[in-house]
Amino acid sequence: MSTRPIVELHDVCKVYSLGEVQVHALRGVSLTIEPGEAIAIMGPSGSGKTTLLNLIGALDRPSSGCVIIDGTDITALPESELTRIRREKISFVFQFFNLLPVLTAYENVELPLLIAGIEAAARRERVKHLLELVGLSDRAEHRPDELSGGEQQRVAIARALAKPRADGGSIVVLADEPTGDLDTHTGNEVMEVLIQLTREEGGTLIVVTHDPDVGKRLGRVYRMRDGMVEGIDSG
Repeated sequence: MSTRPIVELHDVCKVYSLGEVQVHALRGVSLTIEPGEAIAIMGPSGSGKTTLLNLIGALDRPSSGCVIIDGTDITALPESELTRIRREKISFVFQFFNLLPVLTAYENVELPLLIAGIEAAARRERVKHLLELVGLSDRAEHRPDELSGGEQQRVAIARALAKPRADGGSIVVLADEPTGDLDTHTGNEVMEVLIQLTREEGGTLIVVTHDPDVGKRLGRVYRMRDGMVEGIDSG
């Protein structure tokens, strides 16, 4: 695993214009995340958590400062290069699963590998392995509406880890309120799977959450307010 940080933000600001109003979503955020870490980003609504996640995920660009992913400064990269970074380095897990309803669990997990052009035998092996890891081998041919909420989120986790990584580098799994649509018991089970699998697959986990119990499960918690990191708690 690389000794360089997997994520670096240096004095990042993000300003949105709403008509004549300037909204300062991030105000000079700096942080460094090492490969293999599992961290939480917590704070009240409007504190900048989702904006921060979008910048790390190459879905948005900062107004100033720089964002570096696995040694590459992505701040001013052309969209084609950002697409490559997202395809190879970044995975998302959402609160509402975002599975394609017409595809089976197997097909949902296979999709990123299919898009990346991975050959069929390698796809089958990888998807089978990931579904086994999340405990859903027997549900592979079921569509999302035939699965429970917890099962759907497990499929989403398996899909997030279905990344072709030719360089062997660490992927960054960005989870936005991954337990927010689940009951407490199921949410705890899903977090356990998410943390364990990301670690086993050599990934780095960044979770945005309102739930303090989720934060306690992770190694470090960044606490945000008014677009700034106001504190860091170590687990």
